[in-house]
Amino acid sequence: MKHILLTNDDGVHAPGIHALQQALEGLAEITVIAPLTEQSATSHSLTLHRPLRIHRISERVWGVQGTPTDCVLVAVKEFMGHRPDLVLSGFNQGPNLGEDVLYSGTVAAAMEGALLGIGSVALSLATWTGHDFGVAGTVARRLVERLLSRELPPRFLLNVNIPPLPLESILGYKLCRLGSRVYDDAIIKKTDPRGKDYYWIGGAEPRWKSSADSDFSALEEGYVSMTPILLDLTDDAGFGFLSTLAPEWP
Repeated sequence: MKHILLTNDDGVHAPGIHALQQALEGLAEITVIAPLTEQSATSHSLTLHRPLRIHRISERVWGVQGTPTDCVLVAVKEFMGHRPDLVLSGFNQGPNLGEDVLYSGTVAAAMEGALLGIGSVALSLATWTGHDFGVAGTVARRLVERLLSRELPPRFLLNVNIPPLPLESILGYKLCRLGSRVYDDAIIKKTDPRGKDYYWIGGAEPRWKSSADSDFSALEEGYVSMTPILLDLTDDAGFGFLSTLAPEWP
């Protein structure tokens, strides 16, 4: 039987990861190793300055006092005993679109799986309200069934966002590019009761630049967005520009 590692950034007790586990029941052997507490927007951080404590929650479910990346690394390298066939990170409560994937702990966990040579998928339900993951579970199971039946490309990493719609209203799966966010984030300054300043990173609801082939547009149209992501961040076009700065680099 195939073996799947489940993790997330919302925490091991979050409803999204329980819904994903239930949706995949009978499809594969499932191991859940996820952060003990919410780790949203931790990106690809590792815990290097304190030990990682692992707590058994229930049968084949463990919580880690660390980041999503910690969870995947510890699971694959030490805790599971053998490599899983697939790493799934989710369901995230809220979308992970465009440049947000650079901040996302959900995507970072899947990225760690891909770096370790395991096909990996980040799964997000594109709403911050409500906890009905039923449709998302159906969508995810159909996708995972197909992925498990194929030999995946090396370092396969897929970012998936599911619209919060009834199943019959979803138009299908759409392959698309990462969109481009319009950032309205602000630093909000406050003063505590002792007169000391503190700050919140906040801002308005995310907006995005119009692009017909983006993940933002796919979701808005009622599709499940699917974006394959490269781990190689090299900007090939940058070589041409840099070569013009000097006739020869030392």
